[in-house]
Amino acid sequence: MSKNIDHNPTHYDVCIVGAGASGLMCAIEAARRGRRVLIMERADKAAKKILISGGGRCNFTNLNTSPDNFISDNPHFCKSALARYSPWDFIQLLDNANLSWNEKAKGQLFCDQKAPAIAQLLLDLCDTLGVTIKYSLHIENIHYSDDRYHIKTSHTSYQAQSFVVACGGPSIPKMGATDFALTIATQFKQANRSFIAALVPFTANHQQTIFNKLSGISLPVSIHCNNMTFTDQLLITHRGFSGPAVLQISSYWKAGNKVTLNLLPHLELTTWLIEQQDKHPLLSLYNTLNKILPKRLSHNITHGLIENSKLNQLNEKAIKQIAAQLHHFTLVPTGTEGFRTAEVSTGGVSTSAISSKTFESLTQPQLYFIGESIDVTGQLGGYNFQWAWASGWCAGQYA
Repeated sequence: MSKNIDHNPTHYDVCIVGAGASGLMCAIEAARRGRRVLIMERADKAAKKILISGGGRCNFTNLNTSPDNFISDNPHFCKSALARYSPWDFIQLLDNANLSWNEKAKGQLFCDQKAPAIAQLLLDLCDTLGVTIKYSLHIENIHYSDDRYHIKTSHTSYQAQSFVVACGGPSIPKMGATDFALTIATQFKQANRSFIAALVPFTANHQQTIFNKLSGISLPVSIHCNNMTFTDQLLITHRGFSGPAVLQISSYWKAGNKVTLNLLPHLELTTWLIEQQDKHPLLSLYNTLNKILPKRLSHNITHGLIENSKLNQLNEKAIKQIAAQLHHFTLVPTGTEGFRTAEVSTGGVSTSAISSKTFESLTQPQLYFIGESIDVTGQLGGYNFQWAWASGWCAGQYA
């Protein structure tokens, strides 16, 4: 669509709510088509989540991105966008700007110049293409009439042909995140479901478990819940559990669900204990487990869960029981730390209400939803950024 000839300073072709990853990408692509673009940002600066991602290193995508890395009521919805805008397309943006990157474990890509460089790249492209960004804007009212959106803000009122919701979900509210996307969706009668904290630490009562007084200990585990399993680091905290393994499974966990931990995912414990019994029959179980588990955890296991016998006192049945307990340790989290520390949210505007090609509402003309505002949530490891780039790019071809 060509640029509107209306030069009124409050009239735009496209208004985008949210100057995050998806909003900036959409603005860039719409402006490349000659559209006059305004981004409204509630905070006092753009790209706040980009700036804090990966501890400031910015895990900006994942080379292994596939639909299987996303959670949605409709697992097929993300396929089109991910196919049309791949990790390599975003890498090309970095290459064009002479930014370099490196691959960490599991296809995770990080920018060598850190998160601020990626944020600045997107802002520079917006500036070059004539995108207007207004900060500290609070939207007070939106209505649609005469084929245009009329947006009243705390400063002034604007009009736009297309309205793009890119304000994400309510995770990390201290950065200004809210569920405003659902307010807009509800106003325009778009099906949606409430946001739920995801990629978030668990809370738990350690006092009656083997994890009592073990805050700060980290170890590799396999964690299982609701037919999903992840193998990565677990961190015991004073509140409960964190670390990559826990963050991953938290997106699939529901209140009251049990979580199963394999405390020794890279070892077949029965075989190993029998070998140790042959070599060191007089060694205690505690001193034996010290070889493969953190010392304080071994102490709690053998002074609460399992009797601290000498190895030569254990028959094969007892060894198998010990192995089963450590390979299948079950706990029930009391909850999660909620949006305060959640990296993302599940839920959002239903994919049944949106075109997977254009990201336009199927019932409301020129209304678009992208990024975390939609019921599509990625796993940990750069997938949510890739969804932001892909959904923003796709909507930018049409808005």
